[in-house]
Amino acid sequence: MSHMLIFGLGYTAQRLADHLRCQGWQVTGTRREAVDGALAFDDRAAVLGALDQATHILSSVPPARDGSEPVLDHYGEAIRTASVQWTGYLSSTGVYGDVNGAWVDESAPIGSGRRKARSEADERWQTLRKDVRVLRLPGIYGPGRNPITRVQQGKAKRVDVPWQVFSRIHVDDIVAAVIASFDGPAGVYNIADDLPAPQHEVIAHAARLIGVAPPPLLSLEDADLSASALGFYEENRRVANSKAKRLLGWKPHYPDFKSGMAGLADANGK
Repeated sequence: MSHMLIFGLGYTAQRLADHLRCQGWQVTGTRREAVDGALAFDDRAAVLGALDQATHILSSVPPARDGSEPVLDHYGEAIRTASVQWTGYLSSTGVYGDVNGAWVDESAPIGSGRRKARSEADERWQTLRKDVRVLRLPGIYGPGRNPITRVQQGKAKRVDVPWQVFSRIHVDDIVAAVIASFDGPAGVYNIADDLPAPQHEVIAHAARLIGVAPPPLLSLEDADLSASALGFYEENRRVANSKAKRLLGWKPHYPDFKSGMAGLADANGK
């Protein structure tokens, strides 16, 4: 039986785990604490035992606030020498930094943006094993975590920064990309949809889908954003996905935000 060990059962990784279990896989995951059947990340004996049984290893754990890489710092050598068929790491397209709205593919330099620790982790995973697939992800949305939900909760803001666009990806397209990479070559892949778009257009479309007026269009200065949120608006890029399409045989089921949100409106109570 195929056995996936997932470090960090967050939103995306849990979606993958559920899908694999439905396909007959055994899946073991870690969380900070041993809850809902997951192993505690710090339970070294249990984690190493699961690693010995695993055929596939995935980490979705981002760098810690101090810049360290928890999975590699605690289990890197064990992962490096593990007898597994596949190793994966969910990284971020934030590693590319700001390119003034240009398209970036996997050959673009990384490490120039605000996510230095993420870039360093990305590079450490690339050199850990010859079979590693690093999947770089933009903004993630899907059931329970999407612009429609934010509009309904009154938390959505439409911020207009001229010429700025963001790339995004539906969580189920990430799951499909991970699975496609099982039989594809090792390497780095951007997993994004086909249509980078301004944030305010996405929020306006979400509001239309549920039949409410969109939030007012605000300037960056008037939006009163947190420091973390402001960081997103310091970078502008379009993420190219042709390598994943070409080498993995993957293509997004939801190629743009409109198709991606079409089924979410009903799920959010339209």
